Amino acid sequence: MAGNNIRENDMQPTPVEYMRRTRDNYRKLGYTAYQWFHADTAPRFVKPAKPLAQSRLGMVSTAGTYLHGQVAYHYKDDTSIRKLPSDARMADIRFAHIMQNYLVEARQDPATVYPAPALKQLHGEGVIGDLAENYLSCMGGIYSQSRVKSELIPALADAISQEQLDLLLLVPL
Repeated sequence: MAGNNIRENDMQPTPVEYMRRTRDNYRKLGYTAYQWFHADTAPRFVKPAKPLAQSRLGMVSTAGTYLHGQVAYHYKDDTSIRKLPSDARMADIRFAHIMQNYLVEARQDPATVYPAPALKQLHGEGVIGDLAENYLSCMGGIYSQSRVKSELIPALADAISQEQLDLLLLVPL
């Protein structure tokens, strides 16, 4: 998984120094020090209106996921989103993200950051009532917080609304 390194000699997982690596990557790209977003308030818990087995589930991946044939994400503050049919072939899944070194495992097994096969299986078993027609993707490594707030979030909110979901699974990179 992208969040762990395994030391060969003892097979113990060690955490990836995500924040340091992110700062280093942004510095290499010529940005000033990255400012992590801190919410003013904690998100409120919302109890689902109905059981998962009766719900329509959607997904948002922040791994810069796109389909072969779609335009790849560019690396500098790309606030665009992609709609990916929920029945898309995993062989057609691609990734383009500012943090390319985090995508090694994702390119080997796209389901690590785009778990569409697991959702399809759970739907087939009746655990999930219905799946969205389209899953959504964006690039999570956007430097400009103001562009995230003014461009990305409204576009995602509109696309999520179009899918008429009961629940949404967010899969961060």
